[in-house]
Amino acid sequence: MSYISLSDKDKKEMMGKIGISSLDELFRSIPKDIKLKRELNVPPPMTELELIQLFDRISQKNNYQNFISFLGAGAYRHVIPYIVDYLSSRGEFISPYTPYQPEVSQGTLQVIFEFQTLICQLTGMDIANASLYDGASAAAEAVLMAHRLKGRPKVLVAKTLHPHYRRVIQTYVKNLGVEIEEIKYSETGEADIKDLKGKLDDKISAFVTQSPNFMGITENLEKISDLAHSVRALSVAVIAEPISLGIFEAPGKLGADIVAGEGQSFGIPLSFGGPYLGFMACGEEFIRQFPGRIAGQTKDVNGNRGFVLTLSTREQHIRRERATSNICTNQAWCALRATIFLETLGGEGLKELAWQNIQKASYALEKLSQIKGVKRKFKGNSFNEFVLEFSGGFKKISGFLRKKGIIGGLNIGEYYPELKKCALVCVTEMHKRGDIDRLGAVLKESLKAK
Repeated sequence: MSYISLSDKDKKEMMGKIGISSLDELFRSIPKDIKLKRELNVPPPMTELELIQLFDRISQKNNYQNFISFLGAGAYRHVIPYIVDYLSSRGEFISPYTPYQPEVSQGTLQVIFEFQTLICQLTGMDIANASLYDGASAAAEAVLMAHRLKGRPKVLVAKTLHPHYRRVIQTYVKNLGVEIEEIKYSETGEADIKDLKGKLDDKISAFVTQSPNFMGITENLEKISDLAHSVRALSVAVIAEPISLGIFEAPGKLGADIVAGEGQSFGIPLSFGGPYLGFMACGEEFIRQFPGRIAGQTKDVNGNRGFVLTLSTREQHIRRERATSNICTNQAWCALRATIFLETLGGEGLKELAWQNIQKASYALEKLSQIKGVKRKFKGNSFNEFVLEFSGGFKKISGFLRKKGIIGGLNIGEYYPELKKCALVCVTEMHKRGDIDRLGAVLKESLKAK
């Protein structure tokens, strides 16, 4: 397919077909009082070199290069091998749209099939779909799927699930007669097992928990899954930081029935909030209620390996009333980047990456919690994030750190009022020892300045 803009002749022919003589007539239905009656306030045409120089001057206004950021909370900065940018930028991957004609989309379908295979290996599940929008909507789709499978009116959700994910779930089920009840967290930062036991009954479709959770603490998925199964409910595991799967046991092997999560850590840069990459996997017995679509492997009439779309129960492939989801596209290009990333690192590489996250976060936690006026809030096991409590609160300290070129973490009091003195700190392999030491030194300085 060529990408050639319309000529004046083409435009005149098109306008003639619909009975208009100018583009102004095409937009006559727009009220005159809201039409822009002047030229757009944009510079005149430039050469390519002039345009590059302009953007270079604009970029110099940013001072982010000098900042050290310890933010995480569902958006993580990880190493991205250059091969990910190079291969994913090839025209064969950039230009194709969704593969409605499988016979001419073999490359795209093969990538999707490999992505699904990798997600199954990481999650320990039987099947995975061809990606979703992001982790939040993937978690919501998992809730809807559990409700369809069990038909019960309530879903339990851990309060340690990412606040944005919880809000998206509430939005999805708002008019579906599904009640969402939250499970509080314990002193360790994990879902409170006692509270969970007290709320489990035969009206529960599923229990949704995140691990590592929003507090950075790893949950006991095996125990949680056993409790959910004791009342014939489903265990839904959410993974917001999938690098952790390089070293932790797969959720499917710990009893999870559905695994949903965010794949941004797999080769997708932080780009002001998107695009992100949702993933979802489950046991084979639930395949008929699985949202999205699945790419399958088959053979053609000559016995050659080929790929097809199969079991696509989304509304574009099936009668709307029978659809399991209204997802009308997927994040195939992001899934491509994730596939290249994971296949470049391999199993050992991903394990090493995860181990570096644990080691560096552990060093930071030990160093920072030794500072007077700072203490670790939760004692549970963590991966690359942890919550610190500041005796005088974090708001003023955060401002001081920013003036010194450090984003010291996320003030989680905005989401958990009872933790108004706390901050969520994230450390990945991208942080050098000097970065962590500098955070500690400036933090000491800020506390003395008070």
